[in-house]
Amino acid sequence: MEPSSRNWQTPSITQHKLGAMNKYGALRDSAYVEAMDGVRMDTLLKTYGSPLFVISERKLRENVRTLLRAFQTRYPKVIHAWSYKTNYLSVVCNILHQEGSFAEVVSEFEYEKARHLGVPGKYIIFNGPNKKLPILQTALREGAKIHVDHFDELYLLENLTRHSKKLVPITIRLNFNTGYGEPWNRFGFNLESGEAYEAARRIASHPKLRLTGLHSHIGTFMLDTRAYAAEIKILCDFMEAVESLTGTWIENLDIGGGFASCNALQGIYLPPEQVVPSFDQYAETICTTLLEATQNREARGKPRPTLTLETGRAIVDDAEVLLTSVVGNKKLPDGRRAVVLDAGVNLLFTAFWYHHEVRPIRALEGIPEETVLYGPLCMNIDVMRSSVFLPPLSAGDALLFSPVGAYNNTQWLQFIGYRPNIVLIQETGEVSVVRKAEDLNVMIGQEALPKKLQNSGF
Repeated sequence: MEPSSRNWQTPSITQHKLGAMNKYGALRDSAYVEAMDGVRMDTLLKTYGSPLFVISERKLRENVRTLLRAFQTRYPKVIHAWSYKTNYLSVVCNILHQEGSFAEVVSEFEYEKARHLGVPGKYIIFNGPNKKLPILQTALREGAKIHVDHFDELYLLENLTRHSKKLVPITIRLNFNTGYGEPWNRFGFNLESGEAYEAARRIASHPKLRLTGLHSHIGTFMLDTRAYAAEIKILCDFMEAVESLTGTWIENLDIGGGFASCNALQGIYLPPEQVVPSFDQYAETICTTLLEATQNREARGKPRPTLTLETGRAIVDDAEVLLTSVVGNKKLPDGRRAVVLDAGVNLLFTAFWYHHEVRPIRALEGIPEETVLYGPLCMNIDVMRSSVFLPPLSAGDALLFSPVGAYNNTQWLQFIGYRPNIVLIQETGEVSVVRKAEDLNVMIGQEALPKKLQNSGF
């Protein structure tokens, strides 16, 4: 008998656990991601280093167009405002602005970034509880859409606009109980306590302020579209009551964001494909409810309000991936295999609440085993995946984490290591670096040493 030509594989024993995947239902040979938008992953790693974030321009544009089509075919007046806090990379923001999205910002930094990118004030929605005097003055001067969060902010606006030559339109943020999830009571004026009515009356009594919009944000990663139906009914009831009480006219209803992405939220058993609503499902519930709640307005000489969406996660999450490489193998005391990667939770902050999909970038041989994926940080909580079935991995093998576009490039931590390159695959197939990897000069650029401490002493 001729000797076998197959590569030798290290024997392994994998315990079959009740309810867990085993070698008969584990990773298939086809379950790897070799390329994205026609560009090979291994080529990207060789060119730009590991770890590496990769953004798809095609997917980002496709997502926002799908969202707008879903809503604009069901309701006459719809605005999408891009949530900067979700991912404020300039390239992401400008792609979405080119598609018609306004800027939704929650800080001085985000407001200034939107203006730096060329967004006029009238296309900026200024949210958040911390608008200090200088940036609030700028926003008023530039005609931004200001959403008032609390009474102290309202008092500040009253003083700033008292001698204005024209009426200043403002929106108030509301919080209330929809019956779906925990109310976000720390933001805005509470409806049930009467605080929201008091804010509306106060604005109506001011000679230069005019209440033209209502805003609420009921939560994040909302999987039940009925929550938005409840939100809209409450907002519309308040709208009618306030218009009757003060004689104002509400022109805009901003229902915030919170649409879920196709990511696997920890604690949910079913895969995201089965539990995450599509844009069409969100739109059907929201637009149907809003049309019904406002059907008699035009007969009374009041146009239907514009519907504003501040969707972030569902737009960008699956348009970005993270490539990372294995730097070492370990065998844990309980018999499980573990690997150390060159990317950790400092880069992938959302690993704390998602089970991101993990795929190799080439076909791997061997029987899949339960594997723990650790990052490179010197901290015990640096776990990228606590359990995933993968074939044996060697140092240098690369894995792809997805979706990662939401919150990782804004919440990532400057801890222990440099943050890596981010590249964009353009619709033409051209690859561009859109954020350069950090180096020592970047890290110490903001530091200053007193003269007597400029010598280390060695």
